[in-house]
Amino acid sequence: MSNRTIVLIGWVLFVISAIGFIIASIGDFWAMFGSVFFLIACIAFLVAHFRPE
Repeated sequence: MSNRTIVLIGWVLFVISAIGFIIASIGDFWAMFGSVFFLIACIAFLVAHFRPE
């Protein structure tokens, strides 16, 4: 398995955990705020991962 594939799997797991944090924080504004920004950061790193070099 290539290093790039392992990195991709790691970021997908981070996105899944961010979605879990969002679901768990329903009703708590600050927890939801942090969870959404965590998800946005994960997506930003995934976009950078797929960008052609």
